This record gives sequence, C-alpha cells and structure tokens, in this order.
Amino acid sequence: MTLVAGVDSSTQSVKVVICDAETGRVVRSARARHPDGTEVAADAWWQAFQQAAAEPGLLDDVRALAVGGQQHGMVTLDENGELVRDALLWNDNRSAPDAEDLISEFGGRAAWADAVGTVPVASLTVAKLRWLARAEPENAVRTTAVLLPHDYLTWMIGGRSFDPVTDRGDASGTGYFDAEANTYRPDLVRLAIGHDLRVPRVARPHDLVGETPSGIALAPGTGDNMAAALALGVRPGEAVVSLGTSGTSYTVAAQQTREPTGTVCGFADATGRFLPLVCTLNCARNLEAAAAMLRVDLEELSRLAMAAPPGAEGITFMPYLEGERTPPLPQATGELLGLTRANMRAENIARAAIESVLWSLAFGTEVLAELTGSISSITLTGGAAQSSAVQRIAPAVFGLSVTVTEPFESVAVGAARQAAWALTGELPEWKVPVLREIEPTSEDLAAHHELGERYRAALRTHYPDARIAHI
Repeated sequence: MTLVAGVDSSTQSVKVVICDAETGRVVRSARARHPDGTEVAADAWWQAFQQAAAEPGLLDDVRALAVGGQQHGMVTLDENGELVRDALLWNDNRSAPDAEDLISEFGGRAAWADAVGTVPVASLTVAKLRWLARAEPENAVRTTAVLLPHDYLTWMIGGRSFDPVTDRGDASGTGYFDAEANTYRPDLVRLAIGHDLRVPRVARPHDLVGETPSGIALAPGTGDNMAAALALGVRPGEAVVSLGTSGTSYTVAAQQTREPTGTVCGFADATGRFLPLVCTLNCARNLEAAAAMLRVDLEELSRLAMAAPPGAEGITFMPYLEGERTPPLPQATGELLGLTRANMRAENIARAAIESVLWSLAFGTEVLAELTGSISSITLTGGAAQSSAVQRIAPAVFGLSVTVTEPFESVAVGAARQAAWALTGELPEWKVPVLREIEPTSEDLAAHHELGERYRAALRTHYPDARIAHI
C-alpha cells in the first residue's frame, strides 16, 4: 500500500492524515493546537506540525505530502528569509479601511473584479499589505517577500531547501494574482505596499516541488477551500456549503467569475478550473454563542431549534456577531428582530440562530447560481453540519436537496489526494463519505421563500450600507 499525507493547517489546529493513495482510506492521523487570535506567529504553525508529526510512526513509509492551509493570511519575510512580524490571519478585520482605499485608488469594484476576479475585503492579503504600509511603515520597508500560510508551512516542512512555492488556487485569494492569466499582478502589490515583493513560484497542482529532509516528496499544496473541494470532488451544478469557523459556499466553473459587488470571490481551484466562493465570518461560533446565551449545550440547542416551526415565528437573527466579510460589514453587530411576548421563547431563538447562519450562505449560493448556472443540490459539510437541526433546517433555507457528508477531515484528505496526484501523475478517484440525503418538503419550500424575503428586507432596513448583490 502506497501512503500519502495531507496536512490541514487551519486557524485552530494542524491535522495530519495518512491515506492509502489508491482508495483515500485514512489509516492514521494526528493533530496539535494552534494559538488563538487573529494575529499569530507563523512559527507556531511549524511547531504544531512538528508536534503532530512526532506521533510515533505517523509518517513511516509516507511517499508524498501536501499542505492545505487557511487562505489569505499575510506572512512577511525580510531579505534573509526571516519573519518580520506575526502573521495577520484571514479573520483579522483591521485592514477593512485599507481595502476600501485600494478599491478607490484602483478605480472601483468593477475594476478589481476585472483585474483579479475578486474585490478586496479585509480578509485578502492585498488589504493586509496596505495595512502594513499604513500602520507599520518600518516593518513594511523591512518586508521583501510575502507568503501565504500554506506556502510558509510547505517551505518549512521542506527544510527551506527550495524557494517558496504556492499553487494557483491559494494564490487566487491574495488579491494580486490573475488566475485567468496565471500570473501575478506586481502593479497591485506595489499599489498595496509601495514597493515590489518576492512572491512564491506558482506550481502546477500535480508537480513535485521538493522533499522533506527525510525524503518525503512534497506537492505544492493549496488553500483550505480548494483542498476541501478536491476531497469532495465537486462538479458543476453542485454547491458545497461548509460550516466551520467560517462559512463558505462554492462551486466549480470553467470560466473566471467577475462579480463586482464583492459578494463572490473569483478564486481558482486546485485542478486548473475556477472556484467561485462566498465566505462568511459568522458560522459555527454563532451557534456556540447562541447556546451559551440560552445556557444549553449544542445538543440541546439542536433539540430546541427542532421544537420551533420554520421561520421561528417571525424572529430574525442578523448574525453579524463578529462583523462580517460578506456582505462587507466589519463593524456590524448582531441583532434579534421581530421579538414579541408571544414568540420570545428559547426554541425560536435557537431556530433563528441556525436559520441566520444558513441563510447568509443560501443567499450567496443564489448569487453563485446567477454567475455559473443553475445549482440543483447542496453538499453540507464541516463540523456544524453534524448538528441534526442544521441538517433538517438546511433544505428549508436553501430550498434544495441536501447531501450531508460524514465527519471527515476534508481539507487534509484533499491535500493528501493532491499528494497522490503529484506522486503518481494521475488524480485518483476517492469516494466521498456520505451520511444522508434530504429532500425539501412543501413546507420547507414555503419557508424558503418567506425567509428569503424577510432577511433581504432586514438587510435593506437595518444595514443600508451593505454592498451585497441583489438585495
């Protein structure tokens, strides 16, 4: 049996899975925690990987390895290849005004969409570079190279024995890479930070880019969403909704999307196609917050939500507890709307919390469909997708059939699939672990239309500055 390794380096932890290269079966795994926060020393990711990899026998007989990493984070290096400062992560919102400045200086949102397929928001690396130039000019001057988190970890795992390398998928999330032309935009780097920077070489997804000091071959790796899409084998007409720290909805497309409001990011995938994607900041942690407010655990939150009718008897929960990326509302706070003496019950609040998280992504999925063609089904994955209430409420919110995957480390497995591709020269067919399929009922479809109208109206009324498509 030929073994390959996939690494998921997320905001919260590093997970390493060892897979059979032919079937994708996970034969062993390990993990280690990352520090909390939106500003983290990049060295911590390397230390966590070393801790996980020290599990006895974990990497024995592994032939190839790839890293799937959190997107957008800014890792700055000086002329000697040393870290200039801690990395700013995707969910650090301090660069929100810098994104707006870049949009204005380059000629507006449509100009950015035309240039790189994505309009800058605080999450993107290009906005973080501008923040560095504005807030820490001395560090900006010291910075001669910029990497993404997965680039940095791949480089460290390889013993820094080769120049940093990335892939087209993760590079497409920087805001200064044109995925259609497969080239960086140095003019946008200069616009952001004021001088040229060294950027990683963009390898093909099936290239071998180096090896570890112990001789394990390294594939280029990719961003976490691209790796998950690789694990799930996404096809046109399907959308994946992933419910984790962030919420994402994405599909695959043959052509670059250029959505000018910034609702959809025009990313590339890890196979040579495109991966238009909607990302929200408020996802699983909102459910944790709702459970804490109601003084219940997540299992009881699920039970409460299922005891309420679709639409939560008119309660609308605007879910922006941590600001928001889509729509770009970095300073927003959450709101509970429509409360009355009759409906202010724990069951309705629990249901509204789940409906709100799902609706943000359902709305984004509708915009994806307008750009890429009809979407007929949803694949629901991620930690929060294992909630029985989330599974049952999703068909009502999306108005589509929903396939729920079993719990599995999709990012790490997708990275392992890339490693197998690079090792053998052929992309293997690995089975997706499906838990159940749920069809919407007539009651679900009626609730879908009512929720859509209600949440659109709430966005228009309570967040009039929200720039989101078609509200």
